[in-house]
Order: sequence, then structure tokens, then C-alpha cells
Amino acid sequence: MSGKLTEIESRSATARQLDAVIGAMRGIAAARSREAQRRLPGIRSSASTVGAAIGAALSHASGEPTRVLEHGAQIVIALCAEQGFVSSFNEQIIDHALSRLTSAQCELLLVGTRGEIVANERQLPFAWSSPAASHADDVAALASRITDALYARLGNRGVTHVSVIHAVPGIAAHCEIVEHNLIPFDFSRFSVARRTEPPLLTLPAGHLLAGLVEAYVYVELCEALMLSFAAENEARVRAMLAARANVKETLAELTQRYRQVRQDEITADIVELAAGAGAGV
Repeated sequence: MSGKLTEIESRSATARQLDAVIGAMRGIAAARSREAQRRLPGIRSSASTVGAAIGAALSHASGEPTRVLEHGAQIVIALCAEQGFVSSFNEQIIDHALSRLTSAQCELLLVGTRGEIVANERQLPFAWSSPAASHADDVAALASRITDALYARLGNRGVTHVSVIHAVPGIAAHCEIVEHNLIPFDFSRFSVARRTEPPLLTLPAGHLLAGLVEAYVYVELCEALMLSFAAENEARVRAMLAARANVKETLAELTQRYRQVRQDEITADIVELAAGAGAGV
């Protein structure tokens, strides 16, 4: 076998191995996306439970919840990807976050190692960062870390607005980016329970309500992180499908090239043999 044929066969074998790796990565990403979406009903059920408790606390609390100032510091939480092969996923999140960072009073809290890379490339400062979830089981602990970092900044910085920016899973060719406001906290969305007798409380109503609000913010972050994790893996599935199509195209080209080179060599051998036979006559 000639050197050309050996080289083509070697490239074909490498492409087939790459195709197998891409297929495995696509399968893992699809399974992780499905697992994340299966967790969402439980998270939303927890949100409903905490919301009902907030409604009950509001019915017992005296007066209206404390109103925040209209203007002040702003915090933007951007949920990016932890791992690669997600096309423009992180760039879209960072672009959306940049549109919200309009003053020196705005702080960016960044989640996801790949998002940090993009932010550093753009020389975009961020006040806090954390690796994103690598598995659905990591979401609860990550939401707790973000909640702690967020509330550590709320006390003495005059923060009046907090939003979280993340992608959501879907069937579109590109990720859909959404923004959800965490603060100011919207109490009007909760149904205030009317009771003939007040609930039995072991804490002052104001302290209880503040704790329930923090718990609800934590659950909202859990949902945003789980949606982002599902969307990240969907983006990876799309990237792997595109990569696999390219590999298939390359394999087809190599196969065609192999056949052409092989045919050329066979033709050259026949011509050489015929020339030799003619010279012998």
C-alpha cells in the first residue's frame, strides 16, 4: 500500500474515533439536560410551599412590607457554562449582562468557569465568581453559595435591584436568554391567606417574613441554575450534532479520496504491466 493510501486510512481511523467521542458526549449532554428538567417540578413545588408560607405571614404581619429605594446599587448575576463545546452560549449571557451594567454602582456576580474566561478576555470586572454546576446534584449547594454572597452585599451597600440572567432550554437553534428580577421582591404575586385565627409563630412576624423571602430567593436561584444547566447541555447537544455532521462529511470525502487514489494506483500498475509486456514482445 502506498504512502498516500496509508495516510488517508490513518485520517479516516482518527475521524471514526472522533465520531465515537462526539456521539458519547452528545449522549451524556442529552441525559444531563433531561435529568435537569426532571428536577424542575420539585423545585417549583418548593417555591409554591414557601410562597404559601409568605402569604400566611403577610396576613399576620402588621403594616406593609418595607419598601426599597427606587435608585441605588444594582447586582447582576450571570449564569454561564462550566464546560466547553457550547458554541456562543457564554457570549450571549455576557452580552446580556453588559447591557445591564450601566453605572459604577453595578456589580456583576459571575457563575461558570467558561463565563469567567469570556469576561477576562473582554476585561470585564466581576465582584464575585464561582464554578457552575457540573451535575444536577450540585445545584442546591451552588444556589446556597450564591444566596450567601448576595445577602452579604445587601446589608450595607444600598442595593435596590438584583437580577439573574440565564438561558432556558427549548427547541430553538439558539439559546433563549431571560432575565429574572429577585429584588425588589414582589409581594403582590402571593395570595394572602385570610384566617379566622392567626398562625402560631415562634418568631416575630417581620423576622419570619424576612427569612421566608430569603428562602424564596434561594429557590428562585435553584430554578434559574437548573434551567441554565439544562440549556447549557442542550447547547452542547447542538454543538455535537454540528460537529458530527462535519465529521461525517470529512469521512465521506476521505472515502472518496481513498477510492480515487486506489483506482489511480491500480490504473498505474496496469499501464506499467502492459508497457512491460509490450516491451517483451
